[in-house]
Amino acid sequence: MKAITVEPMKSNSALFEEIPEPDVREGSLLVEAVAVGVCGTDVEIVEGKYGWAPEGAKRLVLGHESLGRVIDPGYSKAFKKGDLVAGIVRRPDSVPCPACAVGEWDMCRNGQYTERGIKQIHGFMSERWRIEPEYAIKVEPSLGLLGVLLEPTTVIAKALEQVVFIGRRAFWEPRTLLVTGAGPIGLLAALAAKMFGLDVHVLDRMESGSKPDLVRALGATYHSGRVQDIGVVPDAIIECTGVGQVISDSIQAIGSSGTVCLTGVGHGGVITADATANIAAAAVLKNNVIVGSVNANKRHWYKAGNLLARADRTWLTRLITRIERPEDFTKALARQADDIKVVIQFAPV
Repeated sequence: MKAITVEPMKSNSALFEEIPEPDVREGSLLVEAVAVGVCGTDVEIVEGKYGWAPEGAKRLVLGHESLGRVIDPGYSKAFKKGDLVAGIVRRPDSVPCPACAVGEWDMCRNGQYTERGIKQIHGFMSERWRIEPEYAIKVEPSLGLLGVLLEPTTVIAKALEQVVFIGRRAFWEPRTLLVTGAGPIGLLAALAAKMFGLDVHVLDRMESGSKPDLVRALGATYHSGRVQDIGVVPDAIIECTGVGQVISDSIQAIGSSGTVCLTGVGHGGVITADATANIAAAAVLKNNVIVGSVNANKRHWYKAGNLLARADRTWLTRLITRIERPEDFTKALARQADDIKVVIQFAPV
């Protein structure tokens, strides 16, 4: 079979090449790949910035945003041939730490977790893959190809759970939520928040095109420019850009007792001591919380599945702006101006 592989830490080493069939030791559930979403993590691995191959291997099969069809359920009674499934990305560490021991592997304390397509386990960009039944999630059949959005939706399911949990520390009635960044994560955050009945505002650099249109189609308000200029005081902010200035502005713009949840991962930038003190003072004087949120555990995967199942299919379809073939994976990795979610499709749904 063929797969998209990379030699971690070596730039421009990605290939669409023949590899052995997946070993049954990788999981009793045999799955035909339908589609895999492409995100910035995949691009950075291909650029050689990080990534880890499985022990004893030189190359890593890429891909962590999966959608597949069960070929052989093996011994599992929970799945049958033809079921659409997605694979959970992270695995608990081998020690395990207390968090991993209770199924909260997204909160791993010692960093010894592994991740499909990222860290020490092959990913899902292969024509067939195997998975342990306990790490496979059924996808609502009516979603079809849209099921590939499940993994990014888990990021939002966890982020919103964190915001709500923190809000319960005191009396809090959230009405307004700001999302910074209108990529796939930001737009899915806006979708979820609207489904919860909040007044949603989305900030991004684009002044026209599909992103503003998608935000307005939700009944949310779109802004381009600076956080300070949106004209409302948010009760919560989901930050999806990873841009230092946007993060700083968000912390200073959040309302009293509000939460800024950071989901974007940025790089570089220098913050002066004075700027750090000013940001901290803003948080202290308003009883604010700044929380980072990454990855998801099984609870979030179920929540994400329920969210997508209730979402408008026409709107979700507009999030997938390009579909490429596996042999054209380099096109999928090259970002275009109006891209939202790019998908590599291996087989018909």
